[in-house]
Amino acid sequence: MATTVATPQPAQIEQALTPINGPFRRNLNTIVIIWYREVLRFVRDWIRIITSLAQPLMFLFIFGSGLSSSLNVVGSQANLPPGATTLDFRTFLFPGVLSMTVLFTSIFSAISIVWDREFGFLREMLVAPISRTSLVLGKALGGSTIAMLQGTIMLIFAPLVGVNLSVGLVVKLMLEMLLLAFSLTSLGIVIASRMKSMEGFQMIMQFFLMPMFFLSGALFPLRNLPDWLAFLTKINPVTYGVDPLRQAVLRALNLPQFVLDALGLGVKVFDTTLSTPVELAIVAALGLIFIVWGAVAFNKQD
Repeated sequence: MATTVATPQPAQIEQALTPINGPFRRNLNTIVIIWYREVLRFVRDWIRIITSLAQPLMFLFIFGSGLSSSLNVVGSQANLPPGATTLDFRTFLFPGVLSMTVLFTSIFSAISIVWDREFGFLREMLVAPISRTSLVLGKALGGSTIAMLQGTIMLIFAPLVGVNLSVGLVVKLMLEMLLLAFSLTSLGIVIASRMKSMEGFQMIMQFFLMPMFFLSGALFPLRNLPDWLAFLTKINPVTYGVDPLRQAVLRALNLPQFVLDALGLGVKVFDTTLSTPVELAIVAALGLIFIVWGAVAFNKQD
């Protein structure tokens, strides 16, 4: 059964902005209202929240359980020190599933731009006396907030795969997911700004989404890869968001150092292993590039 979602309409947004003087406050309120509209649509659409968890849960419990029974990610038991235990593949996979949730939710949040264009909402917003850049920022912040919330919901399944959560770990994961989500939502806005139909956007997304997911290291360690595959993983922006999530989760488990070494944590570029702050800085820089690109694309639209 379809869910009725009441969201602010262009006339309401314009009316709310009427008494506001000054371009800065006007644009700031535009960002807040657009962000609020995106988040409101998400929290009131419980069917969307539940169904969007289906794919990550299938990867975690069906794909992960199927593989964990036949392999481990740190070698055979015979290669481990006495008394050591292997790492469950589902535990290793969990950060990858978090990044998968953020990736898909972020990119598909941008689909609301194409949806708004088809139903005329975007046209009314573009002719309103507001900055198009503030419209893009509102969309990016709204989409990234939704993706972060969706990833946070996935954290309730962490104890089932051997990940014990603490307040510090949850806060750290939420901040990293929010940064990754902002970068990916901005990328989705860049693509959506040039798309004219829902069908075209979905085809483009499928063309980009699955390769970005498989080449991010979400499903396998980034070590001992063929040169061509290692190159593709390093030019994938999602890679630099997956590794910080994985390091946060696995280091919180107090695993032996030889296990962490075997997992090959850290993206290696030119024989230098990048630290987590550097990886997050790369994600932030890409997000800045994408959001500027998206704003320019919107300002060039007729």
